[in-house]
Amino acid sequence: MTGPRPEDGQTVPIGSNDDVVRARQTVRTFAQQCGLSLVDQTKLVTAASELARNTLVYGGGGRMHCTTVRKGHRTGVHAVFEDSGPGIPDLDLALTDGWTSGNGMGLGLSGARRLVDEFELRSEPGAGTKVSVTKWSR
Repeated sequence: MTGPRPEDGQTVPIGSNDDVVRARQTVRTFAQQCGLSLVDQTKLVTAASELARNTLVYGGGGRMHCTTVRKGHRTGVHAVFEDSGPGIPDLDLALTDGWTSGNGMGLGLSGARRLVDEFELRSEPGAGTKVSVTKWSR
């Protein structure tokens, strides 16, 4: 398979809708190379798509870094989405099931969190947002 080796990691700038597509494709490539099942690939790519779109729409753009991670005999995909936007003033509200700002895919941060094995959200008003997700092979 051509392209980046998963262990090298890859950073994708997110400044346009085309970049959101590139971020999604990058995550899919890493998920395939790590041997995630088709179902788990779809879950991870769906979460990454929502997070990349949030980075663009709410954060004003930023970047995604994707890499392979290992824990014992398991491999997984770890993706970090970062922006320097306005931040999220109420993290609890943003992570509430069913809450939406009205402009996204409707999945929301809580939906993205349910689709991955590990989820971490850090945000500070005026200082941007960082969301880290990991999906492990079964």
